[in-house]
Amino acid sequence: MATESVVVVGAGIVGIATAYYLVREGAAVTVVDRAPEGDKASFGNAGGIAVTEIVPASVPGLAWRVPRWLLDPLGPLAVRPTHALNLIPWLWRFSQAGAPKEAARISSALSALNNRVYEDLRPLLVETGLLGELNERGALTVYESEEGFRRDAEEWALKRDHGIAIENVTGEEAREMEPALGTIVQRAVFTPQWSHINDPKRLVDSLREWLRTRGVTFIAGDVTDISDSDAAMAQVNLADGRSIAATKVVVAAGAWSGKLSQRLGDRVLLESERGYNTTLPDPGVALGREVIFAERKFVATPLSCGLRIGGAAEFGGLHAEPNFKRSHALVTLATRYLPGLRTDGGTNWAGHRPATPDSLPVIGASPRHPNVLYAFGHGHLGLTQAATTGRLVSDLIRGAPTPIDLSPYSIGRFS
Repeated sequence: MATESVVVVGAGIVGIATAYYLVREGAAVTVVDRAPEGDKASFGNAGGIAVTEIVPASVPGLAWRVPRWLLDPLGPLAVRPTHALNLIPWLWRFSQAGAPKEAARISSALSALNNRVYEDLRPLLVETGLLGELNERGALTVYESEEGFRRDAEEWALKRDHGIAIENVTGEEAREMEPALGTIVQRAVFTPQWSHINDPKRLVDSLREWLRTRGVTFIAGDVTDISDSDAAMAQVNLADGRSIAATKVVVAAGAWSGKLSQRLGDRVLLESERGYNTTLPDPGVALGREVIFAERKFVATPLSCGLRIGGAAEFGGLHAEPNFKRSHALVTLATRYLPGLRTDGGTNWAGHRPATPDSLPVIGASPRHPNVLYAFGHGHLGLTQAATTGRLVSDLIRGAPTPIDLSPYSIGRFS
């Protein structure tokens, strides 16, 4: 790949991981981002390496729960009224993804990616000196009711069928594992293959600086479009009039990627699923691993910078102002499960997850522009699947066979 010059559009974790794998193969890499060191979903996420998450968001039976969630102004799901009409095509495809056969197909495709995660992530962390950022302690999914536990039984069975280790535990056993949990917890499931990162921001910052020392150029600029009238080269055009030529371009701009793909004539259904969290620097309780509160759809992760409590799915487009009442609501919910939690001094955050309706990322070449490749749409699994996505894109660019079939992730599925 020594003759390849590659522009990666996007300096989030997927773009950074892609740059890493390209550099390893000898490519000359430039990363372009509106704010290469600025705040991103890659910085503020809950830190989970969620290899067990192979069930699509549109699980069978979800539709019956959505109206109740939407009626709660601070519930786990919200749609901004000004964005509702724009969301209709996405929601229609989302509803189709919940059909049993389609959910099974999607789960197989997610499993194919997640089964490779540690194989691709560990070498990246080892070479960059960041293996100490990975905490392999599993995760605990807790339930406050037997009804909620039984409702998720099919999802757990599907995960087990795909080789995911699952240990059912009682509420008392859950409190032995995590003494901070209150008596509200009745049942739980331990997934030992899950892990988490100490601090997602520190990880991204460290990887970016490591890449700089290996010759990667980072450019601050707003990419307006990509052109490739020259069959051998593509050109990345910036809003300020600058342009950058390269043999390949990788679009890894997260929730903003859809605008670029559509300008290239490649239709995609991509929405910003805004998430919220609060990081408590002195929470007064200690957790040993990430805890997922299944019925309330939020998580708590013990990071080096504090206890991060996050969740929610809000659809309002890329430009709506955040509603930090959602962050506060998540902390209030957490006190029900963690009775000793101290809630003062927290830092609120909101970020745009790039969500496809079928929960599958877009990975692969543009059908119309062979010099352009896509790497976006990972939803809640950007941190989890970043290294594997980078490895796959690098394989494609150097013409090597990929270790998994990439057809399920093609942007052509939205045509």
